[in-house]
Amino acid sequence: MSTPKSCLLVFEDGETHRGTHFGFDGESCGELVFNTAMSGYQEVCTDPSYRGQIVLMTYPLIGNTGINLEDLESDRCDLSGFVIRELSPLVSNQRASTDLSSWLAEHRVVGIAGVDTRAIVRKVRTHGSMRAIISSVDGDPRSLREKVTAWPGIAGRDLVQEVTCAEPCAWTTGLDEPFLPRLEQSTEGRPRLAVLDFGIKRNMLRGLHAAGFDVTVFPAATPAPAIREHAPDCLFLSNGPGDPEPLGYAIETIRALALTGLPTFGICLGHQLTALALGGRTVKMKFGHHGANQPVIDLTTGRTEITSQNHSYVVDGDSLDAGMVEVTHVNLNDKTVEGLRHKELPLFTVQYHPEAAPGPRDAFYLFRRFAETVASGAT
Repeated sequence: MSTPKSCLLVFEDGETHRGTHFGFDGESCGELVFNTAMSGYQEVCTDPSYRGQIVLMTYPLIGNTGINLEDLESDRCDLSGFVIRELSPLVSNQRASTDLSSWLAEHRVVGIAGVDTRAIVRKVRTHGSMRAIISSVDGDPRSLREKVTAWPGIAGRDLVQEVTCAEPCAWTTGLDEPFLPRLEQSTEGRPRLAVLDFGIKRNMLRGLHAAGFDVTVFPAATPAPAIREHAPDCLFLSNGPGDPEPLGYAIETIRALALTGLPTFGICLGHQLTALALGGRTVKMKFGHHGANQPVIDLTTGRTEITSQNHSYVVDGDSLDAGMVEVTHVNLNDKTVEGLRHKELPLFTVQYHPEAAPGPRDAFYLFRRFAETVASGAT
């Protein structure tokens, strides 16, 4: 058996961790964040919201179920790097078509294993998300620190244009299981839903289709007049990567459609962009929410949900007009805003992911709530 190749993880402050290489043989910079999900690494790797970030999995053993084509959330692996404690030497899943290391190599993602992931998480929780670099080709920590300090980071950058679809397309696939009752169909058929793709995951589209919508996906920069040409009955604003503030084109489209009465549902980045369109502001979190175990209370029902989340920015609730916008969901760990509702328009948003890929199914009701909102024309 060959000796595993050495690999380095170097932070912008110079702290260095030495481990073993897997995946693509090369190097890459990114903002290091940690994900607390115990399963679902495949869905994490294919979530476009991680564009520009190096992801550390806190669960210690990764790769044991390999990679299968059915559970991909996009066609790409948008991570800048992958950090784990231990890579499973065996793949034990009848659906697996390849192993994690080979798949990451195919998608040009560098991985490092054998590092103290607990110490790294403690560093990030203490000092906040930091720029880092993973390299299997440069063994000089000083050289790597120079490279990572020269990397611009994700703040102020439009990462959405790197992950959105190229042209409008229909989505016609539902869910394998009956998560949701279908929307009662009128004689005119399924409501026409326009989806603005800021980096959408496939299971969101499956959930929307299962909820009874006729789904058409549009590139993120599609202007409002071009969307209106398709005569949509409603609008969906998807998840996506990075800082929402540079996306002026999306904010303009949201104002032109959602704030003129088109029933709208926004998730994650779509939630943040809606807040900006309403005159609010967003702020960068210390280390974000990344995982499948965040408790959120729905203030409209008093019910608590365990949710899947992936975001580094959050809406500042105090920046919103309380006479126009109501906070509907709050994170029980840090009291951050997790959901909004317009008091007069059929418009609501949540910060978390209801599509359960990976994670719990507690929030699937939101797809049904959106369908009911469209059917009734009320919030």
